[in-house]
Amino acid sequence: MTKTRIQNLNIRYYTPSPPNPIFNLIHMDRGSSLDDDTSVHLQINELRKLSETCGSNTIFEPQSSCEARECNAESVPSAPVLRAPEKKLTLFALRLSIFEKSATGLGTLGFIWATVVLLGGFAITLDKTDFWFITIILLIEGTRIFSRSHELEWQHQATWSITDAGISSFRALRSSSHILIKAVKQTFNPLSLIRKPSHNTREVTQVDHLHVGRWNHSRTPTRTWISSDVPLLPYGKWVFLSRNISKVLYWLQLLSATACVVLSSTRLVNHNYGEVQKGDSDKRNRQSALNIFYALALAEALLFLTEKAYWEWKVIYCKLLEEVNKECELGPSGMVSIKRFFYDAYSRCVNGSIFDGLKMDMVTFAIDLLASSSPDEQLIGARILRQFAISARYSDDTLQKIGVNLSVVERLVEMLNWKDPQEEEIRRSAAEILSKLAGKRQNCLRVAGIPGAMESISSLLQTNRSSGDGADEIGEKNLILDHANYSFWTFNHLGLLILKKLACDHDNCGKIGNTRGLLPKIIDFTHAGEKLLRDKNVAPSQILTVKRSLQLVQLLASTTGATGKHLRKEISEVVFTISNIRDILRHGEKHPTLQKLSIEILTNLALEEEARERIGGTGGVLKELFTIFLNQGMPEHQNQVRRSAGEALAMLALESRANCHRILRLQVLERLIAALEFPMLRVTAARILRNLCTYRGSDCFYLLKGVIAAAPTVLKAIMSEENKLQEVMVGLAAQVFKHMTSNESSIMFERAGIKEEELAKALVQILEKYRHPSAKVPRIRRFTIELAIWMMHDNVKNVYIFKDLGMEKELEGVLETTAELESFNIFSGSVGLSRHTTAIHSLVETALNLLKDQ
Repeated sequence: MTKTRIQNLNIRYYTPSPPNPIFNLIHMDRGSSLDDDTSVHLQINELRKLSETCGSNTIFEPQSSCEARECNAESVPSAPVLRAPEKKLTLFALRLSIFEKSATGLGTLGFIWATVVLLGGFAITLDKTDFWFITIILLIEGTRIFSRSHELEWQHQATWSITDAGISSFRALRSSSHILIKAVKQTFNPLSLIRKPSHNTREVTQVDHLHVGRWNHSRTPTRTWISSDVPLLPYGKWVFLSRNISKVLYWLQLLSATACVVLSSTRLVNHNYGEVQKGDSDKRNRQSALNIFYALALAEALLFLTEKAYWEWKVIYCKLLEEVNKECELGPSGMVSIKRFFYDAYSRCVNGSIFDGLKMDMVTFAIDLLASSSPDEQLIGARILRQFAISARYSDDTLQKIGVNLSVVERLVEMLNWKDPQEEEIRRSAAEILSKLAGKRQNCLRVAGIPGAMESISSLLQTNRSSGDGADEIGEKNLILDHANYSFWTFNHLGLLILKKLACDHDNCGKIGNTRGLLPKIIDFTHAGEKLLRDKNVAPSQILTVKRSLQLVQLLASTTGATGKHLRKEISEVVFTISNIRDILRHGEKHPTLQKLSIEILTNLALEEEARERIGGTGGVLKELFTIFLNQGMPEHQNQVRRSAGEALAMLALESRANCHRILRLQVLERLIAALEFPMLRVTAARILRNLCTYRGSDCFYLLKGVIAAAPTVLKAIMSEENKLQEVMVGLAAQVFKHMTSNESSIMFERAGIKEEELAKALVQILEKYRHPSAKVPRIRRFTIELAIWMMHDNVKNVYIFKDLGMEKELEGVLETTAELESFNIFSGSVGLSRHTTAIHSLVETALNLLKDQ
């Protein structure tokens, strides 16, 4: 992670153990690092992103079912096809196996030639020197072949323990000459290594402390041996540990091959196999047979040494393993994984077909390790899959392979329940992989469909709310801080992230809501007090926690259908939901993104009548919403927050007499009328005023008398504007004029500079334009007819005006094209809510009767 302002913050709730995984989560959530002075720009970009994803659709308009939810609107550019780095290792293993099998073949042929032809046919005629040379070569080759057949097995055993390799590079493990020297020193002087630690040891130790920290506490089996730590003999334990046997065998092979080259070359150069007497048929072919044997032995030994030279060249000098590890982005500890993968591929090439190793890849290799019962192998597999899943280059291919393998997904979900501190990194890796997996729509249902998946994800969220002393009180929430050996808040972030991505699917929202105790946990994370919200040095991770929990609640509350109705009921019944949101509205002026999410939650909850009353009855909520909506001092980039606050207020005033009373008691009527002059606030201000006029009750009629001052502004907007603004202004006019006498309405027309004939013509033109219901302005025809009815009631002269303009024909056309779309005040997706008390058919018939009666 690049150097950012985050590094300079004083994070009080986290143990300072680098690298802090919380930083990675912040980076993963935002998609980019935070620059030194870009906090304001970040808020602007987040708000702009919110407005773009939401678009112009609101609950006052129906949304097509094919429209994706906000979180599924992510467009991930297709990454170019990249060559897998591990192909270099499998190709290297193939080439080595060709050398190995060729050398083994020549060695076997030489062994057969020596035993069958030389020792079998010429045993009694061989010169004493050749007899012992052949015998020594056979013993050497036999020992080498035996040790070679077991070297891979020992090397495999050496890679089973991560603690054996630690964070050191493969070169530190592979430099057998240094290790052998250290072994000798330790045998004769065990304190020498302590007194004079090498530079390499110091370097490895520093890297170990820097990169591993508390994440490398792997679980150690208590009832079985770790194969790499088995002491084969009671004395000289370091030398005779099983993980060091492979190094002994390695040097034994080199020495035996070198001896074979020296002995074979000596005999071939000297070419002195003894004299053959004339006519001695028993020794006639002895020289040729010996030449063939020594040539086979020399060729086999040279081929083996060539293999070793090629091995050392690629591994030590070309640093092939380090190069692959760098390309795989596995970090310093990844050398253990790369080494293990290489030995597996090499073993397959040597023990089976030379092409068997080419079928291996890192993802499949990691999946196999993940299913192992060995903690070390599980950790290696989890690390590889995690790194590949979060890598921009390899994530698509990796997540596709994981997603189609249900057993792997089940294994990852199972690991979320592992709460042993020694298994922390495995659990964290599993959670990060699932968070990436859940971001893919095709895998979203697979994860949630696993039995017990939601309960496992819920186990990541750690909030302690003590039980009350009785049924008449609720326990206090206790903040769980990170322990020295366990990072609880990391899992809180991951749990919320997974749930947020799962909630993008409608069916998953229902499962989240039905999971016992999960909703109260989520809502607990939405709590943000004044100190947190106004602290300039607050840890970004704390704000991120609140943000993710709010995003999750917003997704749940915006769910459509019966599932959404149930979820909104459940959310609003949690006693902390509305009060937590009120605190964010009151103290969160520095965090407009949190305020906008909170307001959207209130807007969605207000779809339900019971929740609407509960929100309005919570002290200070309406006041804080008006403070935000009417705050002219807000920066321009926070306009979206003001607009959202207006929509929430319009929703809370809808069909709620009690909330209308509460709003009127706040004495904001004049400011709402003034807001009609501001382009950004006009639509929402008009909606609030219309709902106040419509649902205020008869006892508040005089409290709304001042609304008539808005008439000139409303009339001008009807004549000059179009679409949504025209719709809400026509609807407001139909209600505002009901508070006026005929004389007052005439005065308002004069102030606006508009004649009643011009307004009547504009209304007819609206009906001509919208001959069919429009999803963008579903109520415009209804409001137009309501206003026309008032005009005809107010002044009989208007009836003749409408007749002359062809209003009767337009109304008959409306009768033929009415739809359910025009019958509702608000919508949840494509489902209409809050049906109008008067059907549009009734309004049309009333208008037609007025025209015909006159």
